[in-house]
Amino acid sequence: MSLTSCMLHAVQRTDRSVYLTSDLAKALRLTGTKSITVKVGSKGTSLPVRLIKKSGQHMYIPLSLMASLRIPRTGNVLVVNTNNKELRIGPLIGVLTNVENGTSPFGSKTGFIRQVINTGSQRSFSFAFSPKSVNWIQETVSGIIPKEGGGWMRKTFPLPDVIYNRLSSRKAEKSAGMEGFKNRFVQRGVPIFNWSFFDKWDVYKMLDGDEAFRFVPESRINPTAEQIKEMLDKHKFIYLKPTAGSLGIGIYRVTYNPKRGYFVRFRKGNKNVLIRYAKFEGLMQMLGTGRGRLASYVAQQGIRLIEIDNCPIDFRFHLTKNGSNQWVVAAIGAKKSGKGSVTTHIRNGGQLMTPEQVLRLVYGARGEQILDNAKETAIKLAQGIENNYNHLLGELGFDIGIDQNEKVWMFEANAKPGRSIFKHPSLKEGDTATLQSVYEHCLYLSRFRSRREN
Repeated sequence: MSLTSCMLHAVQRTDRSVYLTSDLAKALRLTGTKSITVKVGSKGTSLPVRLIKKSGQHMYIPLSLMASLRIPRTGNVLVVNTNNKELRIGPLIGVLTNVENGTSPFGSKTGFIRQVINTGSQRSFSFAFSPKSVNWIQETVSGIIPKEGGGWMRKTFPLPDVIYNRLSSRKAEKSAGMEGFKNRFVQRGVPIFNWSFFDKWDVYKMLDGDEAFRFVPESRINPTAEQIKEMLDKHKFIYLKPTAGSLGIGIYRVTYNPKRGYFVRFRKGNKNVLIRYAKFEGLMQMLGTGRGRLASYVAQQGIRLIEIDNCPIDFRFHLTKNGSNQWVVAAIGAKKSGKGSVTTHIRNGGQLMTPEQVLRLVYGARGEQILDNAKETAIKLAQGIENNYNHLLGELGFDIGIDQNEKVWMFEANAKPGRSIFKHPSLKEGDTATLQSVYEHCLYLSRFRSRREN
């Protein structure tokens, strides 16, 4: 395989040939090749190769072929020679997401989708699309791309070389036919990563038996009153979390004090609520265990986290796969819980900080060492999940805590991590780093990068 970049030009010619400068033919090891299949995404056609005398790496394609191959633009692109049989231009990266009507086609995610498409746009082709915009008969996609002066436009593309799944709705992802829709790409050899959202219990099962399982708090799915009582006696406090929940919605923090009884803390509307029950039965009645209200919940061991100003701190680790197919910690945000809040979520009064700030305050000069240990742990967790998952993963968000004995714990893993931590001015660099890593991983998966085994 030979990989390089070139300037792609559209020319007004009637013959069906691809024209390469000698410099480009040499870089692609194509000297002596008479004809080759030129491909963009799923579209390809066999063409005679003509060499032209001009310095630099340039490729010229007739306008009629630009149209039939659905090549979206001219300019700088990556190009790969695969075994002297195919010349692939691209890659063509598809971002699968929810599309809405109006000036913001992706709703609150519009700004993020624009960032994804713009990353690497100087040498690749990227577009966003919804499940409804694929024409399987013609093998084309009606994709959405940013316009130069602002706004958005639709354009027809071939099926992409790789798909980054950013469907933001659990309901859409679980809808009938979605699994089959994604599998149709896989059957055509199109890699799709971040297959679906995780439920909290999925992650627990994936890590059970793995070396990284020691970093996961004890948990119980669909907990009975007896199991809740047993966990409270053992750990003194637990969390009850909806298995498919997000943003801290529906979470209860339950604490047991042998002398004072049971305390339950939760969010109701815009307020943090704290209720005390002298007897366990009163607590169970409120939680509705007898009525099956915790049927889709996980009970998780509470961890005494490090604190600042008596407020617990946890961390959001944003991991991505890079161009060498290895996990990297691309960004970390620290979250300090609001007074009386059940979680550290910003919408519930939490405060964003940098991990360096937090760990310097808590551990002084040892903060850097503690952070390095947490990063190593996060990578072990990502590898553990990946080893036990049936689909490709390219991005993970972990909610991680450090307890008062310096042990690292992972509370939640997200296959479609949110990006609220990047609102912190000091984490803007991390925002760019995650997008760049995802782009580099798209190059790897689409074979526009050397795929050495790691």
